[in-house]
Parts: sequence; C-alpha cells; structure tokens
Amino acid sequence: MTSAASTPGDTGQLRALCIARHPFLSGHLAQFFGEMGIRTDHVVGLEAAVASAGRVRPDVVLCDYDLLATLSLDQWERDPLLSRTPVIAVSLTRRTQEVHLLDVNGIAGFLYLPTLDRDAALRILTAATRRTRHVMPLPLISETAVSLA
Repeated sequence: MTSAASTPGDTGQLRALCIARHPFLSGHLAQFFGEMGIRTDHVVGLEAAVASAGRVRPDVVLCDYDLLATLSLDQWERDPLLSRTPVIAVSLTRRTQEVHLLDVNGIAGFLYLPTLDRDAALRILTAATRRTRHVMPLPLISETAVSLA
C-alpha cells in the first residue's frame, strides 16, 4: 500500500518502506511519516519487505523495533537492495535509553514516536539516506577464503 503527502514529480521526496508486525501498525507508520511529506509504502513482516523491495525501491526502511529485535535478518541481508538501504527502528513503547546495543547492530537509527520532533526526524532520515548513497559496498568474503593460521 502506498501513500504520498506531496505533489507528484517531487524528485527530492524521500521514499520509505514501513514494516511492522501487523497491518494496523504498518499503516500507522505509513500515515505518520506520510504526513511529514515522505512517500510511504507499508507491509507486514520481513518476508513481505523483501518481496516488495524491488517494486518500492525505498530510500529508507522504517521498521517496528520489536519486529527487528525478534527476527533474523538473514534473508534481508542477502537482498541486493535492502542490504544497502538504511534501516531506522521505530517504537511506540520503547524509549531510546531502553534499547539494547545488541538489538541495534546494523541499524542506522532509532526513533521514539510519542515524543518525536518531526523536523529532527526528517533530518535524521535524510542524513541516513545520503550516507548510504556514497558508501561503496564491500565484497562478500567466503568463509573458506579466510585463514586464521
């Protein structure tokens, strides 16, 4: 599902894929960030995110923190588009100081919705997308190619 909050042809508009554990939350995230002028698509679950990534081609992924903390991202990491797209964890219930470092490994940022400053959030999302556009992807190294001897 797609929502757009600005006029068509706005080439500077961010595109976000909103992912959550259930349809209500993914729709809520899409509406919330859509009201900030971000073009949003939303899906339920990580498998749906992988399946829709090629069609959506998001600049940033906004994902329910609790979904990220409970599922393996192996399939996501193998996807050529999603593996290079910044992931921002979003929570309605868990504050920044409650986030464990092990949970956010590989996450570009964290947003707590109840106290979110929309202008600051837009700056964070824009900065996250700009950073990855200029990062050269590293080649994958086979486990058999590494010798510890």
